Amino acid sequence: MLRLPRGIGLSALFILGAILAALAELPYGGWIQIPILSVVWWQMHQYQAASIKGQFLLGLSFGLGYFVLGLWWIYISLHDVGGMHPIVSGLAVFLLAAGMALFFSSACLFIYLRQRSRLTGLVLASCWVIVEYLRSVVLTGFPWMGFAEAQFNGPFAPIAPFFGGLACTFLVIWISWEIFQLKKTAIFSGACIILTVSISQLAGLWVFTKPIGEPLSIRLIQGNFEQKLKFNTQAIQEQFIFYTNAIQAQQADLIITPETAYPWPQSNLPTGLLTSLQNFSTNTASHVLLGLIGEVNTASGMQYANRALGLSPKAPDYQYDKSHLVPFGEFIPPGFHWFVNAFHVPMSDFARGKIEQAPFSITRLGQDTIYAAITICYEDVFGGELASRIRNSSQPVNLLVNMTNLAWFGHSQAPTQQLRLSQLRSLETGLPALRATNTGVTAVLGPDGKVQADLTQFTQGTLSSTVQAYSGKTPYVTWGDVPILSLSCILLILGWIRQRRI
Repeated sequence: MLRLPRGIGLSALFILGAILAALAELPYGGWIQIPILSVVWWQMHQYQAASIKGQFLLGLSFGLGYFVLGLWWIYISLHDVGGMHPIVSGLAVFLLAAGMALFFSSACLFIYLRQRSRLTGLVLASCWVIVEYLRSVVLTGFPWMGFAEAQFNGPFAPIAPFFGGLACTFLVIWISWEIFQLKKTAIFSGACIILTVSISQLAGLWVFTKPIGEPLSIRLIQGNFEQKLKFNTQAIQEQFIFYTNAIQAQQADLIITPETAYPWPQSNLPTGLLTSLQNFSTNTASHVLLGLIGEVNTASGMQYANRALGLSPKAPDYQYDKSHLVPFGEFIPPGFHWFVNAFHVPMSDFARGKIEQAPFSITRLGQDTIYAAITICYEDVFGGELASRIRNSSQPVNLLVNMTNLAWFGHSQAPTQQLRLSQLRSLETGLPALRATNTGVTAVLGPDGKVQADLTQFTQGTLSSTVQAYSGKTPYVTWGDVPILSLSCILLILGWIRQRRI
C-alpha cells in the first residue's frame, strides 16, 4: 500500500516554498534563499517518503507554495481586469502554479533515487537546470520566478555574463545542498561553499563590453493608464493625446512609449497622427519608438501584431513584431477558445513575429550608429533567446529596450519581478537597458543591471535621462546555454553510471 508523506511534512514544504518566493523580493533575497533551500532538503530528508509517488508529492507541495505566492497576481488580470468569476480565476492560478510545480517536483525526485555521494548535490543541481530549461520551452515556455532572477541580489550574479541564468540556478541548488551536508561532511562541503562563493565574486572583476560613443539623451514615457480602460473609446482618445503630447514636449536622441501605448490598429489611428510624429522626429533629430497594434497579412488572413514602430529622421519606418507571445493573452492554443471567450479580451490572437529581427538603429551626426535590440513585455524572460538574437544579429547590438504594460496585474510584485529579469538580461549581455512601461517599473539600467534612474510606480510622467551604449559580447552571448546544459547532462550521466554500479 502507498505510504504518503506526513501531512506536517507537506505543510512545512508548502510554507517553505512560499517563504522562498517572498524572499526574492528582499534586497538580499538571493543570499537568503540559499540557506532556506537547505532547509527544504532537510525537510525532504526528514519526511522522505517510502515510495517515489510520495517523494513526488513532497516536491509538488514545495513547488505549489512557491508558485502560488509568486504568481498570485495573475488573478488580478483574470478577475479584476478580465471579469472572470473569482472561483474560475483562482482555479486558473492554482492550475498554473501546479503546472510549474510539476517541474520542481520532477527535479526533487532525484533525492529519493539518490545514493549518497559527493556527486549528489551536483547531480541534483543538474536535474534542476534541465527542468528549468524545459520550463522555458515546453508549450512555448514560462520560466518566470526561477531562482536565477533573485541572484541579481545574490552571490552568483557575477557568473551570469559567463554562463547565464541557468548557471546561477545550478550554483544555488548545489551550494544549498552542501549547506545541508555541512553536519556530515563539514570540511568538504565547507570548502565547496567558500571556494564557489569566492570564485563567483572574483568573476565580477571581468568586463566584456566597453562604452561606445557619447551617451544618448533619452525620454521614457509612463502613462499609468488603467487596463480596464484599454478598450474604452473615450479613454483611448485621452491616451492618444497624452502620449502624443508627451512625445512632442521635448527633443531627445531616443523617446520610448510603453507596449500598446496606442492600443489601436495602426491603419485606424487618427488621421495625421503618425505623420505629425514623423515630422517631429525629422525636425528635432529624435528617434521615437511607439507601442501599438500592427497588422500582418498571413495565410489565414489579416492578423494583429504586438508592435514597436520606430520613427527616425529621414529614414524609413522600423517595426518589430513581438515574437514570443503569451499563451491565452496573445495567442490561443488549439482547443482553448472557450477560455479566452470567458476572459472577454479583444485582440487576443496575434501574429507571431520572426525570431530574428533587425535591431533599431539610432544615428546621430558625427557619432557611431547605435543599435538597440527590442523586446516587448515578457520576452525579456527568455535569456537564451535574447542572447541568440544578439549573437546572430547582422548589426552589433549596443543597447536593450523593453517596452511593457503590466497594468494587467495591478499593485502586485509583478513589476519588480520583471525588473529583476531585465537586470539579469543586462548582466548576461553586458549591455545597458531601457524599460518603458505603462505603470512601472520604468527605468534605465547599466550594463551591470543596476538601476541608474527610474520613475515612481503608478504615476504619470516622463523619465528624462541619459544612457551610455556599449559594444562587445559576453561569453554567454557567444555560447548561450550550451556549456551549462552540456555540463548538466554529463553530470547526470555520471550519476546514472554510479547508481548502476551500486
